[in-house]
Amino acid sequence: MCIGIPMRVVAANEFVAECERHGAISSISLLLVGPQPSGTHVLTHLGSAIRVLGADEARAIDDALAGLAEASEGRAFETFFDDLVSREPELPRHLRTE
Repeated sequence: MCIGIPMRVVAANEFVAECERHGAISSISLLLVGPQPSGTHVLTHLGSAIRVLGADEARAIDDALAGLAEASEGRAFETFFDDLVSREPELPRHLRTE
């Protein structure tokens, strides 16, 4: 399984950004998404930014990762998935019969 980690660009040049997540700084390649200004949220995987994110989407992914960590430790995790707990599951459009 591959997991993308949301990070925030702190400083960047054309090809590489210093990105922050929970106080840790990592050097991230921007070759797949192009140059990004400071403050931009990016989804990262194996040292590369693979997609630009909005702040709300970055927070939702970060909450989901925190929820998975809590669940794996046997602690309550439902509050991290408020957007899912309060609604019925939906099939993807291509699987619906309507």
